[in-house]
Amino acid sequence: MSKRFMHKFSPGFTRTPKFGVSLQSKRGFTLIELLVVIAIIGILSSVVLASLNTARNKGSDTAVKSNLDNMRAQAELFYDANTNSYANVCGAAAVGGVNSIASGVTAAAAVNGLATVVVANNAAHAVQAASTAVCFDNSTGWVSSAPLKSSLTTYWCVSSSGQATTTSNVVAANAFVCS
Repeated sequence: MSKRFMHKFSPGFTRTPKFGVSLQSKRGFTLIELLVVIAIIGILSSVVLASLNTARNKGSDTAVKSNLDNMRAQAELFYDANTNSYANVCGAAAVGGVNSIASGVTAAAAVNGLATVVVANNAAHAVQAASTAVCFDNSTGWVSSAPLKSSLTTYWCVSSSGQATTTSNVVAANAFVCS
């Protein structure tokens, strides 16, 4: 367009090829556009936060599993130091300079914010209560179980028989294996 043609319009207006005249000083976004963008950002952030929470729960589950799995090796050291007996492996006392597995079970419970750890040393024990971590022992075996954070009705269970498994069952009364 020539300069002479542009002067025919009032200041702030230009000629567009399709619609004739448009306002040149229109700037910014409309309220609808802003609300749509805010809604999209809100939806995306809720998806990210949901994924973050799932990842956090999986990390807690891994910490529970790691704490209890490490206790298997500790229990075998305790067994050797305790004249080939698992008696009191769940207790707090060390034998022959070798610590028991109580600290690992307590750490597994703490991951889920559980303060309750039930220990039965050389004694008959009841069924594991839901949402508690347990450690049961006698002279020939031991079992330890703690709930996972992703589902407090799912447990990670390890035992002196070499088991390390996820189970939906609590430790049965007087049992020293994962069910």
